[in-house]
Amino acid sequence: MKSNILLILSLITCLGTKAQNPILVSEDSLNFGQSMMPALTVIIPESNYERTLKAWTRELQSNTKSKLATDNDGMSIFGVLIKEISPNSLNVYSKMMNLDSMVKLSVAFEIKKDQYIESITGEPSFTNAKSYIKEFAKNQYIEVAKDQLDAEDKKLRDLQRELSSLEKENANLQASIRSNNNIIVDEKGNIIVQNGELTRLSAEIDKQKIKLDSLEAGPAKVEKEADIKDLEKSKEKVLNSISSSENRINRANNAIDDANREIPNNQKMQQDVMVRIEQQQIVYQKFVNKLKTIEAY
Repeated sequence: MKSNILLILSLITCLGTKAQNPILVSEDSLNFGQSMMPALTVIIPESNYERTLKAWTRELQSNTKSKLATDNDGMSIFGVLIKEISPNSLNVYSKMMNLDSMVKLSVAFEIKKDQYIESITGEPSFTNAKSYIKEFAKNQYIEVAKDQLDAEDKKLRDLQRELSSLEKENANLQASIRSNNNIIVDEKGNIIVQNGELTRLSAEIDKQKIKLDSLEAGPAKVEKEADIKDLEKSKEKVLNSISSSENRINRANNAIDDANREIPNNQKMQQDVMVRIEQQQIVYQKFVNKLKTIEAY
């Protein structure tokens, strides 16, 4: 039941992502200056205008020594050799429009003065021109999809790092419990040993005090008093050792209690992150499929 709920939540999350759109090239006309030219138009989904404009400029200028000229919202370049379309150089007129979450590109290819590539000019130039425009649009769309995929991959890796950090924290808590349990065992053992030593020293001090009472004033009595003081110092050290062990045991018990309280919270957080990872993996796969679909256009 829980798995089904998680799956539903994951699917809901996926519905919020943008699916790929088809890339369609259509015949159109381009109003350029005082002329109306036969053109091809393509819509590039989800594309950024500035990025697409730079790519289109590079694309055209890479095939000629000419520079792309702009006139208001129109662009022109002359003597462009686009081998994918024709073995002869072309004059290219184009306009790019920034629409809502997409870019519209219209292009006119001039073969000769006032003679343009269009369907009535026949094959193969028209088909080649359509393929060329579609390939450019496809490459821009691929870049968009790659950016989206990279963003979702980063989200997934961030979640995986978060889970790894929680797992490490949990391991440290478990190790802390084991370590503090070992401390308790060691300190309890020390208390047993020190209690034995305390009993011995107390008995020895009582014994030496009895002897001291039987001595008359003189060097022997002074020496005995010094011996008793040494024994009492040793006894004080034993008492301090027992007190230190008891303090260490208390601190260890507190640390164990803190860890035992923290572990359930840590495990709950791990479960929450694992659910988010499962959801993100589905989202990530959706963008993988989106990229593959676009690449297959």
